[in-house]
Amino acid sequence: MSGYSVLPEVDEPLAARVYVALRADLMAGKYEPGKRLGEERLAGNYGVSRTPVREALSRLAADGLVSREVDGLYPYRPRIDQLNDLYEVRLTLELRGLARAAADPEIRHDRDLLGPELERWYALQAAPPEPGAGMVDADERYHLTLLAASGNPQLAESLKVVNNRIRPARMFDYFTPERMAATIAEHIAIAEGALEGRYGEATAILTRHIETSRSIVVGRAEAALTWAHLANAVRP
Repeated sequence: MSGYSVLPEVDEPLAARVYVALRADLMAGKYEPGKRLGEERLAGNYGVSRTPVREALSRLAADGLVSREVDGLYPYRPRIDQLNDLYEVRLTLELRGLARAAADPEIRHDRDLLGPELERWYALQAAPPEPGAGMVDADERYHLTLLAASGNPQLAESLKVVNNRIRPARMFDYFTPERMAATIAEHIAIAEGALEGRYGEATAILTRHIETSRSIVVGRAEAALTWAHLANAVRP
């Protein structure tokens, strides 16, 4: 099982633990996009039987992290045009949260909602986590909280829909400590700007933050697709 995640030692069914470990490895890019996710191979990687692997793969297919093809399941292969379109929608939604507050003096970001989230990112800055899949979940929570704090819950609900579509590709985003550190610093600066009414500054940082994410995710997704095409070309 060298190189793959160790099953978490928690009081959960075995299939749930395989799901967590396999999800982390998929989002960390440990499985090549062009190589089939065979149940027997995965069972060997995680030291379990094929039954919990099959259940875990079913959940991962529902999540969109694996895709079903004629000859089996493969790691998710994103469509680049869809990614770009979805990131454009994401940017529009998130900037609207700041714009509506900037345009109306009576609108203020909810400190009771955004304040605790900001404190979490102060803590992450003080003790940075290792790059990995967990950062995607934390990042989504931050952006949903930031948008909800602007006072229009429907904006946040719309962002959830977009997040669900781009989440599988976000596995390409957080591979390096430098990327983690930049994200943490930008999250703090955006939230501080929103709470202090510095909307122009917060808007500039948020725009750069999302565009950087789009560039990284799309670039690495394109590389993954190239790898998959090469693998398909040589597959017997």
